[in-house]
Amino acid sequence: MNLAVDVISDVICPWCYIGKRRLEKAIAALDGQHDVRVHWHPFQLNPTMPKEGIIRKEYRTRKFGSWERSMELDAKAIAVGETEGILFALDKTERTPNTVDAHRIIWLADQHGCQDAVVEGLFRAYFTEGQDIGNYQALIDVAAEAGLDRQAAEEMLNSEDGMDVIAQAGKRSRQHQVDGVPFFIINNAITLSGAQAPETFLDAFKQAST
Repeated sequence: MNLAVDVISDVICPWCYIGKRRLEKAIAALDGQHDVRVHWHPFQLNPTMPKEGIIRKEYRTRKFGSWERSMELDAKAIAVGETEGILFALDKTERTPNTVDAHRIIWLADQHGCQDAVVEGLFRAYFTEGQDIGNYQALIDVAAEAGLDRQAAEEMLNSEDGMDVIAQAGKRSRQHQVDGVPFFIINNAITLSGAQAPETFLDAFKQAST
């Protein structure tokens, strides 16, 4: 049986990266019993973020009330990430970006069969390499490394293509009352919120396939 997994996420959400790893473990555990198709949909944690982004320390201090609280939350994500093989290097990240263009690149990658690779590349660039994934050149480099044509990525970023997808995704999120990410929709019927354990995904897969 085919399983369709729609993932609503933002590429600057550490728990979305953790959720991706746990979803991958669950799919691997199926051992090919089902054909699982994963599709990524945009969610903006910061819809009012300036185009150029904000210095991360300034943004996180404002959001969480203090830099100390932000570092506590970072430490938790780092510890959990290690258990999933993710080496978060949040100290390298200087700027919290606007993610609209990253989501547009993910949309374009879907049309070229390399969406998952681009999502993985963006997570890695932001969380382990400290890149500013609001920067056009960084986005193009990540996309090209993941298999997307460099010129196609550049042309898309210099147009308005994909902006309607951002709007449509907002409607999807409201439909499912998504107020946090990651959020998973399995066979358009079963929903899971948060970076669930692989076993939870497997239970949902079983329910969806009966």
